Amino acid sequence: MTSEKTETTTETVDTGTGPARITWHPAQRPRLVLAASHGAGGGIEARDLRALAAALPAHGVTVALVEQPWRVAGKKMAPAPKALDTGWRGIWPALRAPGPPVIAGGRSAGARVACRTAAELGARAVLALSFPLHPPGKPEKSRADELLGASVPTLVVQGGNDPFGRPQEFPEAPEGTYDLIEIPHGDHGFAVPKRAEITQERALELITEGVAEWVGSLG
Repeated sequence: MTSEKTETTTETVDTGTGPARITWHPAQRPRLVLAASHGAGGGIEARDLRALAAALPAHGVTVALVEQPWRVAGKKMAPAPKALDTGWRGIWPALRAPGPPVIAGGRSAGARVACRTAAELGARAVLALSFPLHPPGKPEKSRADELLGASVPTLVVQGGNDPFGRPQEFPEAPEGTYDLIEIPHGDHGFAVPKRAEITQERALELITEGVAEWVGSLG
């Protein structure tokens, strides 16, 4: 499928925790909106978020890259989960405004926010990129309950060498709870070493192809 050239726009949204920012990558004939936020240590310039924003509009999915208020304010440290959830709730009406159903998504901490709030906000589905199943080296501090509690169709995209949770560490769950795509050799940012049998470009293609196929299954 060929890519569509559309004009990117930016919108500032007031939330209960300060202004947030949405960068819209619109599809010409959108049937879904993917709202994706960043993690606690980076912004929407993350390689996976950029790749999805470039690829998905051709599949009828408008991509809204969301910068949480703390990031817009220039702070280096993310606030507590409660404040992140409050900010996401404040952004949600703007994400729904275009009309199509909204997939709640994000990477790392942003994925946790999407899972925690999906049911209450009426998200069509959840896309969890690099879900931080546990802090590095502390598998006993599992956050699986957040993932399993999303209560909507969920796709996890996880690097094979992610120290926050390798694919084989994720819990078994009833069929339909969530699906998981492994990106071989990928770390928490989906970077792959030069010695890997896949290139960095191919790793990003695996992400965009897998997500495009999944969103196609959502109707």
